[in-house]
Amino acid sequence: MFINVNTTILNIITIFIGVKKVAIIVFVLGVGCLHSSAQCIDMTLKGAVMDTTSNIQFYDLLVINRTSQEGQYGKASGEFSIQCNPGDQIAFSVKGYHHKAITVPKQSKCVLDTTIFIQSKIQEYKEVMVYPIKSLDKIKKERESLAKKETRTVTGVSVLQSPITALYERFSKKARSKRKIAKMEHQDEINAIVKDLLRLYVSYDVVYLDEEEFMDFVRYLDINENYLKTATDYELVTYIQARLDEYKRMNPEIFKK
Repeated sequence: MFINVNTTILNIITIFIGVKKVAIIVFVLGVGCLHSSAQCIDMTLKGAVMDTTSNIQFYDLLVINRTSQEGQYGKASGEFSIQCNPGDQIAFSVKGYHHKAITVPKQSKCVLDTTIFIQSKIQEYKEVMVYPIKSLDKIKKERESLAKKETRTVTGVSVLQSPITALYERFSKKARSKRKIAKMEHQDEINAIVKDLLRLYVSYDVVYLDEEEFMDFVRYLDINENYLKTATDYELVTYIQARLDEYKRMNPEIFKK
């Protein structure tokens, strides 16, 4: 029987090329599946917070990554975007609404789009003393403008020009009283700003403290004036939260319900 060698070789080459193509396709599909099943580590959680009953705007939406202790404010429309990792707990806080928290799931997509529905609080209020709640911007301006009220003090060249006045201011009870009063007024101003911050934090349900307990905690806090003036809003709230937890541990009898 006559065999066509050329035809046989051609068939073998064709089969070899076909097998090679199949192997390449299987390899590519395998890599694609492996890639698609890989979990994303650095993620962005974005979306919008909405009222369960009506379409309203939120001017005070606070989004906090409780795991990384980082937070930021959302837009008035309720839209937000925050960096996170799988397993992080993200909390949403709006004045007058119940808190909502979610845990970031593990997934292959690095951008997770979600909608968070929050429910307003329905409360019965007893008669209380009402204090105005200032905005963060207003309190921040007051923090930055903190300055001691100056009392008349003679220094430098003026001491030589007015030695009698300098001696008077140094030893006079009246002059010392003025300086003491100015110092006390300045401390009252600092305390008032801290109390304004506490009222704001309580209204957001960020901290839990009754108004009548403010002053004792403010004295315990004894916050550094320079830190109060220069810290960011987020640094302040986390610092005060930590100190309040410490204060509650040291005074458990005060917070027994």
